[in-house]
Amino acid sequence: MRELLRQASAIGALLRVSLATVMQYRSNFILEMGAGLLKGAGSVAPLALVFWHRTEIGGWDLPHALLVMAFFLIMSGIQAGIFEPNLGEAVNSIRTGALDLILMKPVDAQLLVSLRKFSAAAIWDLVGGVIVATIAITRLPTPGIADLVLAIALFATGVIAMYGLWLLAICVSFFFVRVDNLRFLLWAVTDAGRWPIDVFTGAIRFLLVALVPVALITSFPADAVRGTWSAGTLAVASAVSLLFLAGSRWAWNRSLANYTSASS
Repeated sequence: MRELLRQASAIGALLRVSLATVMQYRSNFILEMGAGLLKGAGSVAPLALVFWHRTEIGGWDLPHALLVMAFFLIMSGIQAGIFEPNLGEAVNSIRTGALDLILMKPVDAQLLVSLRKFSAAAIWDLVGGVIVATIAITRLPTPGIADLVLAIALFATGVIAMYGLWLLAICVSFFFVRVDNLRFLLWAVTDAGRWPIDVFTGAIRFLLVALVPVALITSFPADAVRGTWSAGTLAVASAVSLLFLAGSRWAWNRSLANYTSASS
């Protein structure tokens, strides 16, 4: 418990320092916030355009599809605010040898690499997700407490799995310095999460559930809110999350074992 509290304290300190660093450049901070607001509005536009011409897509009506969009926006905020900036920082640290300083600190290096930078502009995705979720829920029958708890749990498993995926991308940078194309690929594939998973079939559906687990963050929690979840859904989400978490930790330790400082 003491170690857990120490790690939680370190996470809080990292986020405070990141926010303070961003606020040093206030004009840029305000511009980024404005751009984030426009980005959130633009994310909803394609969905509105589709439902302008039809009443459902893949068995999902507009309120339920809005739930998927809400979870997608929250996921985008987490990716843009934490995962993606820290991937870029990690690549630079590995290339320049600055990772040596991180490894010397008395805190888990994976924690520092994962959370030392924060993009404040991404908060608008989080705000937009909450607003869209509120609009969707007001147009639906009131969900049960158990369904809401399960939706939060499924979303958490999805975030864990997605974190594992981005950490694996960081591990790739230990062996291939230029991973910019990998970052763009991750963004491109996860963008499919704005649509309900039932829109996709076959290999693409498997990809979005097991390999790039965006459906765990968007469609699975939305299924829980509308009460159409199953024990199989929960089992798949839990298994994928654990595999990504354990696999990324193993890959991180193996990558560190093969790391040689840029100065050596």
